[in-house]
Amino acid sequence: MSEGKKILQHNVPEEWIDFNGHMNDAEYVRAFSWGTDALMEFIGMTADFRDQQQYTMYTLENHVVYLDEMKLNEAFEVHIHLLDYDAKRLHVFFELYGENNKRAATSEQMLMGIDQSTGRPAPFPESVYSKVQALAEQYTPAEKPKEAGRVIGIKRK
Repeated sequence: MSEGKKILQHNVPEEWIDFNGHMNDAEYVRAFSWGTDALMEFIGMTADFRDQQQYTMYTLENHVVYLDEMKLNEAFEVHIHLLDYDAKRLHVFFELYGENNKRAATSEQMLMGIDQSTGRPAPFPESVYSKVQALAEQYTPAEKPKEAGRVIGIKRK
């Protein structure tokens, strides 16, 4: 899979470390949530835009796959791929990388554009949609990541 767009850099803070001495599972979700916030900024959905346009984005579904441990103060990056999109939805795939390019987790998400005045789904404003199209042109992988579309279950023999 091609490299996604780097959308966030940070270090694992002390409050994210659990009793096992590594990053708590909920904090991976927080890192991906910050990735969504960074995505919104990247496509023009800044705080001012959200206030003026009364338009935002909600996460409808999130599937996290944990691949490796993250430790205290470890630097990390969140990268994004755009798997698919339409007039009001984004199907995104985030990857969390630790030090030495360690792929520590993935998050597949469905995001929905929302008209805040009605609380209902609504098409992306043109200025946002054009940036989504540009993102898709550069960061849609040729093949679906192996973690995308997975189903949780116990395989029986």
